[in-house]
Amino acid sequence: DLIKDLKIEIDYYYSSLQLRAINTLKLVQESLNDKQNFTKAWQLNERHYGALTGLNKVEMIKKLGEEKVYQFRRSWDLRPDPLSKNNPYHPINIEVYKSLGKEDIPDTESLKDTYERVVKYYKENIEDKIKKNNNILISAHGNSIRSLCKFLFKLNEKQITKLEIPTGNPMMIEFDKNGKISNCLYLDKERAQDLIVF
Repeated sequence: DLIKDLKIEIDYYYSSLQLRAINTLKLVQESLNDKQNFTKAWQLNERHYGALTGLNKVEMIKKLGEEKVYQFRRSWDLRPDPLSKNNPYHPINIEVYKSLGKEDIPDTESLKDTYERVVKYYKENIEDKIKKNNNILISAHGNSIRSLCKFLFKLNEKQITKLEIPTGNPMMIEFDKNGKISNCLYLDKERAQDLIVF
């Protein structure tokens, strides 16, 4: 509804392959009364937490301790142990990923790994559309959005660990004719987080 209030017409929609992002995007389109197709890309998925997959934060802390969990969640290049390929949570055992090459699907990721796949996808599939003055809406996850923000805002590795991405609060980024960010804000100002750069 916050997007609808701005009367912004979306030209292209993108989501990850994960259901929460897909369902969020469907809710957005329902509110905007827009039924156009959208692109689902695994590269926009949440970070792969390896052997920690399937555990909630409390369970992770019980297993590893609070300090180690904080390191995994906020470090730039630290990866959890890999997830066994026999684990039912591993993407190679989930139907929606069957069309992808097994070499494309990681067993674990650091934030750096997530950044590399997200930014590569953005540069190859989205950046040119923005340069052509299209409005793009991306429905993704804390770490994939954080990765994209690191690239767009030119944040360093220390700054990126401090960037919080509130759930369900649209972030609007405007670009000038030279492709530079001219404005950025959260649409729900009451639940906005510090954008560090603005």
